[in-house]
Amino acid sequence: MSTPEAATVVERARVATRHPGPDPSQAPRERRELSISGMTCATCALRVERALAAVPSVTRAEVNLAIHRGSVEGIAGALRPADLIAAVRRAGYEAELLTGEVEQDREIAAAEARRMQSESRRLLVAVALSVPLLIPMLGILLPGWLQLALATPVQFLIGARFYAGAWKSVRARMGNMDLLVALGTSAAYFYSLYLLLARTAAAHLYFDSAAVVITLVTVGKWLEERAKRSTTSQIRALMSLRPERARVERDGEEIDIPASAVAVGDVVVVRPGERLAVDGTVIGGHSAVDESLLTGESLPVAKATGDRVTGGAINGSGLLRIQTTAVGDKSTLSRIIALVEGAQSKKAPVQRLVDRVAGVFVPVVLALSLATLLGWWLLAGDFATGLIAAVSVLVIACPCSLGLATPTALMVGTGVAARAGILIRDAEALERAYRLDTVVLDKTGTVTEGTPKVTEVIPNGVSERDLMQLTATVQAGSEHPLARAVLARAHELRSGGTDASRPALEDFESQAGMGVIARVGGKRCVIGNRRLMEKHGVRVEDGESRAARLEAQGRTVMWIAVLDPEPAWLGLIGVADPIKPEAAAALRHLEHIGIETVLLTGDNERTAAAVGAQLGIRRVLAGVLPEEKAAEVRRLQAQGRQVGMMGDGVNDAPALAAADVGFAVGTGTDVAMQTAGVTLMRGDLRLLGDAIAVSRATYRKIRQGLFWAFIYNVIGLPAAAFGLLSPVIAGAAMALSSVSVVSNALLLRRWRPAAARRH
Repeated sequence: MSTPEAATVVERARVATRHPGPDPSQAPRERRELSISGMTCATCALRVERALAAVPSVTRAEVNLAIHRGSVEGIAGALRPADLIAAVRRAGYEAELLTGEVEQDREIAAAEARRMQSESRRLLVAVALSVPLLIPMLGILLPGWLQLALATPVQFLIGARFYAGAWKSVRARMGNMDLLVALGTSAAYFYSLYLLLARTAAAHLYFDSAAVVITLVTVGKWLEERAKRSTTSQIRALMSLRPERARVERDGEEIDIPASAVAVGDVVVVRPGERLAVDGTVIGGHSAVDESLLTGESLPVAKATGDRVTGGAINGSGLLRIQTTAVGDKSTLSRIIALVEGAQSKKAPVQRLVDRVAGVFVPVVLALSLATLLGWWLLAGDFATGLIAAVSVLVIACPCSLGLATPTALMVGTGVAARAGILIRDAEALERAYRLDTVVLDKTGTVTEGTPKVTEVIPNGVSERDLMQLTATVQAGSEHPLARAVLARAHELRSGGTDASRPALEDFESQAGMGVIARVGGKRCVIGNRRLMEKHGVRVEDGESRAARLEAQGRTVMWIAVLDPEPAWLGLIGVADPIKPEAAAALRHLEHIGIETVLLTGDNERTAAAVGAQLGIRRVLAGVLPEEKAAEVRRLQAQGRQVGMMGDGVNDAPALAAADVGFAVGTGTDVAMQTAGVTLMRGDLRLLGDAIAVSRATYRKIRQGLFWAFIYNVIGLPAAAFGLLSPVIAGAAMALSSVSVVSNALLLRRWRPAAARRH
């Protein structure tokens, strides 16, 4: 759960690593999400984006054509939703503020379903009226008045949306796809009407071209919308995990209430087969819980008293009583949905090129169309052919595919990543991840289990019981994994009948990266590594051989010493943190895809080298203090490397922020997750390789989509200008371009994590 302290640490990390020095002029920011209707192509999205960016207090605006969403960031307290909605309306579109509430999500989904039904009916009417106009292709002539009767409803009723969109674009002085379609089909329709009314003998009419182009474009938009709905299937699947009702214990009874009414501290009862409504801690019962749609973990996870559970998971065969710890937008599921939606609404850097092209695309097409008409008319003396060629130029031009290539691939990519337990914060992180060639791995909790155990206790002049009692007293208030290992061993000794009263802890001071110094029973003592011993003048030469033996076995060695009346070491404690079972296979996979791994740890060189040798990591950075981790990342970057950093602790936050892409383990701290560009929902090291793999697959789809979008226009526009394409073929090609770009992006849904492919 996010906290003010976490946010402060994150901000300090980012400022320290990317913008040295304080910036008091930087005001707090807030973000608003809008649902925008009426956009048809990339130029529409660009116009809305510019309108939002022009609102005072807005510092950043991004519009996603694929999901019809706008993301706006601005100065906190000054960003008024009414101003944003008014700006969108002035640009000729409609907008609604998104609140993230379940009810609103369902209303939007219902509205989209109704709109698709309406579009389906319009499409059927358009097809029914247009198909007869193609009969002359079979050698059967239709009377001109019948062609007019069939084409007119298609032109002005089915095509009314194109005229409305064209009028809005003209008012905004910025062309769009609607303007191109409206101009092209109107030219064919009214030229045919002129020929019909003038009773020109043997004149060929083009009512079929006008009506069929509108029908084909409508078919294309309908297919495009259906395909785009598929790109958001993962986010809808996540939203469907939120139960509407919850069973809560109140005054000794179980009552059924809306899930939104559950408060922190409430006890929720979950029966077998039901979906968990809240995040919480199990206080009664045991069961296996299916968390696959949240974490990507395919197997149910056993849960018993004291274990944490996540809302949206499915309970197995046992009855669970859960004390609520998070509800609403603070719940894990809501945060996952917000993270995925945020990633899908933001633009990738590659989209900037598309925006520049979209800004001049329509004016260039209009100029080319006019030049085509004049060229055929003035040079070849053939006005009719020139007009039809100009119409073909207008209708084959496709700014839609340009606008859809990047966002659709991003939406599918982030969706399949979320399904695998990989949460990508934004498009920029995904785009940078595909370039990575080096990954720095924090040792504790990343390549190791993060649950160390005491394996050896070597006293020096004191009993093992006294040594463990002293160490446990000092470490009692610490949350460090090594401290928990010591406390667990001390508890075992007490359970074995060697309990004795602990001396009082009088003072405690943490020494970052080295250990602790404390006062116990009136005496100062230090617990930590060699550097801490050297700092306080403790001579450890006679314990070096035993410490070296433990370190060569991969143990972390804790030295215990007293400083009063004079410095003297009291013993050693060897702690082993088991390497994760999947770590070696995960690192081999990283090597296979061309990623060099670097192990980073505060442990001494011998221990770090032993762990590195077990994992096959050739480059090990040992003895690194927390504040030095970011510097090590920057040192690698200075060598020309694209560096990713994977960690799970508060002290990893600066390094995660400094890296080109930070990978935080979702089982770690909230600070690390807020700082990183990618969050891995399980502590499975294989997810790191999967995250890089899905980013590469997504970026390939982006490049393929942009290639096809550009190639359609590069080939199609000259062909249409030279009269090689009829308006009907041009309209079909235009419709096909958008559908093919979206369909190509949908192929990403076949991507599977490496672990799933092995099984």
